Amino acid sequence: MRVVGLILGGGAGSRLQPLTRDRSKPAVPVAGKYRLVDIPISNCINSGIRNIFLLTQFNSVSLHQHIGAVYRFDQFSGGHVRILAAEQTPDSAGWFQGTADAVRRSMRYFNEENPDIVVILSGDQLYRMNFNDVVESHLANGADLTISTKPVPRNEAGDLGILQVDKTGRIIRFAEKPGDTPLLDELRAPLYSEERYLASMGIYVFSMGVLKELLSDCEESDFGKHIIPRAIDSHKVYGYTFDDYWEDIGNIRSFWAANLALTDPLPQFSFYDMSKVIYTRMRYLPPSKINQCNLSRCLLSEGCIVSGNRIDHSVVGLRALVGEGSVIEDSILMGADYYEHGQVDDPSGIPIGIGKGCRVKNAIIDKNARIGDDVVISPVGKPDNEQTDLYWIRDGIMVIPKNTVIPSGTVL
Repeated sequence: MRVVGLILGGGAGSRLQPLTRDRSKPAVPVAGKYRLVDIPISNCINSGIRNIFLLTQFNSVSLHQHIGAVYRFDQFSGGHVRILAAEQTPDSAGWFQGTADAVRRSMRYFNEENPDIVVILSGDQLYRMNFNDVVESHLANGADLTISTKPVPRNEAGDLGILQVDKTGRIIRFAEKPGDTPLLDELRAPLYSEERYLASMGIYVFSMGVLKELLSDCEESDFGKHIIPRAIDSHKVYGYTFDDYWEDIGNIRSFWAANLALTDPLPQFSFYDMSKVIYTRMRYLPPSKINQCNLSRCLLSEGCIVSGNRIDHSVVGLRALVGEGSVIEDSILMGADYYEHGQVDDPSGIPIGIGKGCRVKNAIIDKNARIGDDVVISPVGKPDNEQTDLYWIRDGIMVIPKNTVIPSGTVL
């Protein structure tokens, strides 16, 4: 049984702006030292799927660099993570028009592996799954397509693809983002004592022949909107229920909350399970140095130098520098791509990192930001969706874009 994994690199990532202004969604840093794309790739590797294709399009340079630096399989174990970027061909001159269109136009490449099963994944979710379980369920049911589902409460269901299954687990109905409508009431899953709905996780297991058939006889562009509703009527489509931690990193609030949840004493998702390692780049950075600071509920990545007053309920990324007396609360510091080695490389004269006496709360500070001394960063009192040269407000979180310079004494 030959299985290949396809990871969809996503679209423009507008709901994660400005984090996706200079990078694709799968390349966004998570938990201080990883990238979102490390999650589906690691799940594939841990499931024994070693022929993996990554379909990319928007702002893909940093993602390509990360993949090239990390996922180089040796000649004895075999396998690969191969990037398939949107390209002009004699048959198509445009970019990918949706998830199904991306797979259709890349099929000639992964078809060379002669797969029996194709596992299609999203590049911007946080979860840990053994795909062998889904494949075994797919084969046992004699399914043409198996969709991984997650039971969710009503307040989350309206913005997701919701499925309805019969007693055998076969999917009989599907609605893409039904909203808080009477249609949603009709799709409630009856097997749960609490009000629950089966949401599509965007994880699909296709028999290769069926995938070819569904994509070759139409020009439809999206799995959720087009291919899956049609397949339910014409093929054997089953659900696989996954009832463990899964988070779709769809917007700034969910990204911020998912990262900060990792700082809990016993988080729902843990990077510390060495039986199912989440892989990422080996950077050979020195250990982090704490000159002075009260830290609680924090993730502290490698290569940091911290001299602050207090850091609470926060994620501190690679090479982050925090000056004396600074207080960081409920925030994500993504750190820096490099050290300045004692010489400031910017005309402002402000070094990379957080300066002295700063106050940062409910914020995301993207990489290589230069924050002067006595700067206050907080979204309190500011309207949502406000955008300036120094910050964006998204979902109640203040985001400082990558490479931003904030002068000393600034109160945002």
